[in-house]
Amino acid sequence: MTLSQNNPQRALDSDRRPVLLLIPGMLNTSRIWSRVAPLLQDQFDIRIANVTQQASISEMARDAWAMVSGLPKTRRLIICGFSMGGYVALQLVADNLASSDEQYNWALALLNTSSRGETNEGRALRLKTIRAMERDFERTMVGIANFGIHKLNQNDTTLMAETTSIMRETGAATASRQLLAIMERNDHRSLLPRILAKTLVISSQDDSVVLPEASIEMASGIPAARLAWIEAAGHMTPLEQPRQLAALIETLI
Repeated sequence: MTLSQNNPQRALDSDRRPVLLLIPGMLNTSRIWSRVAPLLQDQFDIRIANVTQQASISEMARDAWAMVSGLPKTRRLIICGFSMGGYVALQLVADNLASSDEQYNWALALLNTSSRGETNEGRALRLKTIRAMERDFERTMVGIANFGIHKLNQNDTTLMAETTSIMRETGAATASRQLLAIMERNDHRSLLPRILAKTLVISSQDDSVVLPEASIEMASGIPAARLAWIEAAGHMTPLEQPRQLAALIETLI
């Protein structure tokens, strides 16, 4: 009988691999990490947050943190947030810095995301998107996929089908709720100098959803941050370039 069969809790406690908390973006289920997680499963204890049920970024951060809050503070924890998941990751960090003087042994990967709050233009666009999804979710979803994926990758029928399948699985009601949550997110630019953890800010020069300037701003504001660019990708880097992304995450161990 193996250790895990004999005593599952003891087996869990004996796992000394770093914990990798992956936080999906808007219109994503856990499947957004389906091409990345298999590349990292031997090196990390991987946990994927569910961000489809909550009404706010703060609630998403609370529920994501619940997946790792029982870890010893000495256990290496890497928090990787993609797009909206990056807003969640920053809120999670803000909440913990406010509530505890103890430093966790953590690192951050902020992927295709921003520390800025919502703009009036962004708010108007999100409301327009909600109305479009209410009229024709399928058409709107395909448009979002085409806008987010690099034109070089749009001929990959498997990639495009997987992207739209994930969005379809998430659904219009969840997407609308997420859009409203994004509109009310906090501006975390003043938080950046207080983030002392090793941080990777990852983006693509061709991201048309969250522009590269937002990544440059975050990397400049976080003392221990490094800026890394994913090649031949648009916004959907976990699906478009999983090997590049996995290799970068490994550097945070």
